[in-house]
Amino acid sequence: MLRLTKLGAGYDRNAPPVVGPIDLDAAPGEFICILGRNGAGKSTLMRTIAGLQPAMSGEVELDGQAIDNMRGANRAQLIAVVLTERTFSPGLRVDDVVMLGRQPFTGWQDALTAEDLNICEDALSQASASDFRGRFFDDLSDGERQRVMIARAIAQTPRLMVLDEITAFLDLPGRVEVMSLLRRQARARGLCVLLSSHDLDLSLELADRIWLLDGAGGVSCGTPAELIEAGAIGRAFDTPEVTFSSVRRRFELAGP
Repeated sequence: MLRLTKLGAGYDRNAPPVVGPIDLDAAPGEFICILGRNGAGKSTLMRTIAGLQPAMSGEVELDGQAIDNMRGANRAQLIAVVLTERTFSPGLRVDDVVMLGRQPFTGWQDALTAEDLNICEDALSQASASDFRGRFFDDLSDGERQRVMIARAIAQTPRLMVLDEITAFLDLPGRVEVMSLLRRQARARGLCVLLSSHDLDLSLELADRIWLLDGAGGVSCGTPAELIEAGAIGRAFDTPEVTFSSVRRRFELAGP
């Protein structure tokens, strides 16, 4: 479904790519977490996959189509993006924000059909955001906003969902709920869901596979168990003060 071929992601064409060149793929129904230290290139890779910035080399294909060759409207019908930045929508209510997910299919002037409205209603329900209907989006808490943005992404009925650090402002129960929701969406709708995260423990618990950025341009791919057994988690995250225990599957303070 999603294929990265010799992909190099970065900003400066006079310098080596931040990530890559890499070859990776993802199948329908997979929930994949992208992990790595700060500065390893998670957001850069996510933006390149989503078509928000051009690849430095290689290409990204979705269902056999090169992302860079897609028209913007076509890409928006296939890829839903939710970023970590706080979104502000003055004057828009929750219903309005979710309905914007249908814009790639209706255009700016076409009215929503009954089917579009049903899709939006279902998206709110799937994201456990129905109770927010009628409220102004800017009045919501960070956690509530993220649920609405996920509902908008669901309403977009994409083939690929790209979510960059969206759990950063959530408490632990909120992070568990959102990540479980995304995994269910991948399964139920046959989507490919990519989530970059700093939440290593939950990612190892919930992800089908991990793309682990080593900070030097390389990416290790495997199930959580495979990467733990291979020692890849420890190599990527260990410091003199903190080490990852492959037995307890958690970080522990080093030394006595």
